[in-house]
Amino acid sequence: MAMDPGTLETMIKEAFPDAQVAIDDMMGDGDHYAAQIVSEQFRGKTRVQQHQMVYAALKGKMGGELHALALQTRAPD
Repeated sequence: MAMDPGTLETMIKEAFPDAQVAIDDMMGDGDHYAAQIVSEQFRGKTRVQQHQMVYAALKGKMGGELHALALQTRAPD
């Protein structure tokens, strides 16, 4: 079962309301995405912590509806 990119973006924005989010369907199959997320909530966090925050926002969808997600996360400049 694939995930719609709009659903993915909505889930991220619910957890990070201030975020700038860009989603790219890497394979065109709704299963392999790349996401660039810029949020103040990432400030002072390690890259691992930032990614854990995003995975938590996905509420268990990783490995199920969403097979692969390449993340680029950072705080705003």
